[in-house]
Amino acid sequence: MKALHRKDLHSWSQFNEARNLDFHSVAWVRPEGNVVFDPLPLSAHDAEHLRSLGGVAWVVITNSEHVRATRELVAAFGAKVAGPRAEADTFPLRCERWLAEGEQLVPGLVTLELHGSKTPGELAFILEDTTLVTGDLIRGHQGGRLNLLPEAKLKDAAQARASVRGLLAWPRIDAVLVGDGWPVFRGGRAALEELLEGR
Repeated sequence: MKALHRKDLHSWSQFNEARNLDFHSVAWVRPEGNVVFDPLPLSAHDAEHLRSLGGVAWVVITNSEHVRATRELVAAFGAKVAGPRAEADTFPLRCERWLAEGEQLVPGLVTLELHGSKTPGELAFILEDTTLVTGDLIRGHQGGRLNLLPEAKLKDAAQARASVRGLLAWPRIDAVLVGDGWPVFRGGRAALEELLEGR
């Protein structure tokens, strides 16, 4: 796995030829149990690396289209699964926790709901006030910039933009770790502002 901007954060990726960008998964390494977001299949190397860091206590899925390799991680590590409460009735696998706006799965990880995306109540997370972890709605099709899911795939573009605007209530956001495309490791709040301004 790749080291990120914090010593306790790691990532692994998979290039998607159809979209011409990388998909990402993130692992937050914690003494109380590691949390993994939207897990892609692991190579043997990455699986061993993750095992050496303590395995997986929780898999968090931001939306039903990001189940990815969750079943494999549950089988390999005995992990529990958390998903978006707004999809609880139709979600494709069993979750031990359903998350909604303002809840903390573990200390330091605040759940946010984003609206207007492909799926209802898509989750994003603020990790210790400074790192935003997103699923589908906010992405990075070009290095150093953020953008929304293409408008044709949005359920409600106005709601989507309002959800991004709501993120600006977190003044210390510095890094934005997107599920799809280029992450932003510095100046994340400014990148969100530029997204809203259409720059």
